[in-house]
Amino acid sequence: MKNTFKNFEEYFLTFPEETQQKLEQLRKFIHSLIPGLEEYIGYQMPAFKHNEKPLVYFAGYKNHIGFYPLPEAIIHFENDFEKRKYKFSKGAVQFPMKEDLPLDLVEKMVQFRMMEIDQKKS
Repeated sequence: MKNTFKNFEEYFLTFPEETQQKLEQLRKFIHSLIPGLEEYIGYQMPAFKHNEKPLVYFAGYKNHIGFYPLPEAIIHFENDFEKRKYKFSKGAVQFPMKEDLPLDLVEKMVQFRMMEIDQKKS
């Protein structure tokens, strides 16, 4: 991506309205789980930090929302992705645009990442 986004809003505005709504829904949901998280743009994607460490990244695409909870979380939740028939790789999972966001699974991944960060800190 050639663009250098300064914030989530600039990033969201590059997408069609349906995608913008899903991105905003994901943003608000993650904030509802952990108020006060730091927002930033990392790798040209919206991202959150917990204790100054990357928590999760997410991105919009034509047919899906990409969610990047880092490799350990992907490995940990592989069975969930397979059950729900989500495409995934070693660093990302794809949530189809035509389906509701799996907020229950997002919550589990965010909590897993927070635990991972907190354990490495101690």
